[in-house]
Amino acid sequence: MLLLKGKSAEKQVEEVTGLSILDLALKHEVEWGFSCTRGTCARCRCLITEGMEFLNEPTDAEWDRLDEEELKEGFRLGCQAVVKKNGNITAENKTYF
Repeated sequence: MLLLKGKSAEKQVEEVTGLSILDLALKHEVEWGFSCTRGTCARCRCLITEGMEFLNEPTDAEWDRLDEEELKEGFRLGCQAVVKKNGNITAENKTYF
């Protein structure tokens, strides 16, 4: 299961391998900040508090946009964090602005 904590509400949804956190938030109508969907704006920044092992490794776009400290703390870009296998994941939208 995937728990999405958006701007004004949270929703528990079925995770789908191959889709990003942002894709799943939009599919399930969870209010999630974003602009570009390519990893350049960082508005979809989120904190993964559970299930990092079920996501792909950080992409080059994430290394370009997030500090190493943020990545270590569990921050990812929702458009780049793709579910690679099923498991419990918790993601909270933590946009910079």
